[in-house]
Amino acid sequence: MRSDEFLKNVTETGGPGDPESAAVVTRTVLDNLGKQLKGGEAADLAAQLPAELQEPLQRHGSEAPLTDDVDDFLRRLADQLGEGVGPDTARVYARAVLSTLDAAVSEGEVDDLRSQLPAGFAPLFEG
Repeated sequence: MRSDEFLKNVTETGGPGDPESAAVVTRTVLDNLGKQLKGGEAADLAAQLPAELQEPLQRHGSEAPLTDDVDDFLRRLADQLGEGVGPDTARVYARAVLSTLDAAVSEGEVDDLRSQLPAGFAPLFEG
């Protein structure tokens, strides 16, 4: 899936309506997702994404992974996206990005990704 297709899908599944905002949200979600991953999983996942979306996932590779539950993840995401974005909107945006990610990469890679996340993340992968 190309970057523009990925962002279009994010927009169509509940993300922000304009491409620039969808890109910011997508990079922010991927950046925070990368903070949760360990053992090279971020690099494995990034390898299946368009080049423009790989860096946010891999940026934190040498750091100890966070062990946030989904609520902490969404609060952090809302804080980073700025004024006017609360946890409920962050949940909608995260679902748009993660359901698009689910469609863009192999089923095995999604299974590997989901195995590293707390169970509360599961609904975010359903479009």
